[in-house]
Amino acid sequence: MAENMRFEHRMSDSDAVMWTVEKDPMLRSTITAVVILDQAPDMELLERRMERATRLVPRLRQRVVGNPLSMAPPRWEVDPNFDISYHVRFLRAPGVGSLSDVLQLAEPIAMQGFDRARPLWEYYVVEGLTDGQAAMILKLHHAITDGVGAVKIAMVLYDLERHPDEDLDLPEAPAVNVLNWMQRTRDAFDHERRRQAGIARRLPASLARGAVRAAADRRASATSLAETAASAARLLRPAPTPESTLMTGRSLSVQFDTLSIPLVETKAAAKAAGGRLNDAFVAGVLGGFRRYHDHHGAPTARLRMTMPINVRNEETEDLAGNAFAPARFLVPLDIDDPLERMARVRDLVQEQRSEPALSLIDPVASVVFRMPASLTTALFRSMLKGVDIVTSNVPGVPVPLFFAGAEVLSQYGFGPMTGAASNITLFSYRDQLHLAINSDPAAVPDRDVLVSCLRDEFDQIRKLA
Repeated sequence: MAENMRFEHRMSDSDAVMWTVEKDPMLRSTITAVVILDQAPDMELLERRMERATRLVPRLRQRVVGNPLSMAPPRWEVDPNFDISYHVRFLRAPGVGSLSDVLQLAEPIAMQGFDRARPLWEYYVVEGLTDGQAAMILKLHHAITDGVGAVKIAMVLYDLERHPDEDLDLPEAPAVNVLNWMQRTRDAFDHERRRQAGIARRLPASLARGAVRAAADRRASATSLAETAASAARLLRPAPTPESTLMTGRSLSVQFDTLSIPLVETKAAAKAAGGRLNDAFVAGVLGGFRRYHDHHGAPTARLRMTMPINVRNEETEDLAGNAFAPARFLVPLDIDDPLERMARVRDLVQEQRSEPALSLIDPVASVVFRMPASLTTALFRSMLKGVDIVTSNVPGVPVPLFFAGAEVLSQYGFGPMTGAASNITLFSYRDQLHLAINSDPAAVPDRDVLVSCLRDEFDQIRKLA
């Protein structure tokens, strides 16, 4: 799958914005995945697999290099000092080797910033789990790819059977080409020249289409322009304070918890509400946070939620990097009936998918990236510091996967909070839905209560099936 992905030599404007705003460590966008294996992987095969992956997936050998005067987004360049032993590390499980012990091991790994002089990933193989099991912890910067792209990249490592017959080839390592200051300046100017030429080339056709629409229906054209402007304003609107009066604290720490629920029953529950799996997932999360607020005697009618909307299309389907729009909207916590809540979530998400501003993500990012970095960071801080929760649904693989002779039992993807109190990411694998619960201890000091509330709510939703 990753062999067919298209890797550009330069960050997109959207990815560059994500990279820039990390001047505020609260806005770091680190993805951390935890995978449980039925046994320790074969070390010789593992090393060959990892080496092969770094040759098939350019990003795994590339570092980020900025441009003079920041006139263009940063470049991806092969690290001349690439050392795979820095990125692939081997550990023993602490404690009794339970999943909880592995998660506690992963937390400080996720909290540490990346070495920006190296490629933006780290891979930990953890042995010594109970029942002879093992684990993998993958830390990845969001600038490399989104959840959908990460699944495609991960498939380079996986097999569909424990002992495949074919002997996988080892491609040539990518060539190192470190540009000097003059070459980097010229390349940045060329990029900006091509970008401006592209805008100029598309402008006449866009104006012509607009003129035709305006001539055909002046009122509808004016309405459409007003709707787009309003949508863009909603996209960039500051959110100074959280809606929750309970989860107000923020820190640089994370705490990882998990929850697994049956796929078939949850899908059936969503169908009972006339919706899809994502409706049941988000409704379950909202019901869990409703229970959590009620438990503390702090009932609230709504929360502010961020949800990534996949905007991949035929042109960008094979493009590595990110292809999502970060929708922010208010979601209800005062709906007791799970069926009614799922129906409301379906309508709200559909409204977000229909926002006219989704088509403006790239143009807006182009403008925002070229503002002073401090101003860009302040803008995003004002937009995100009032977010209560983040939810994300990443479609996984419905068949068994194997890594270096070990079978994958479960997979959890902990998304970044970027200033929110909690990020809950759903990752489907085979017949299970694995929820990765990333929460800020300053906002959720009693993580066990939150997990219990979420579990109770999803049990309630499953009964609808």
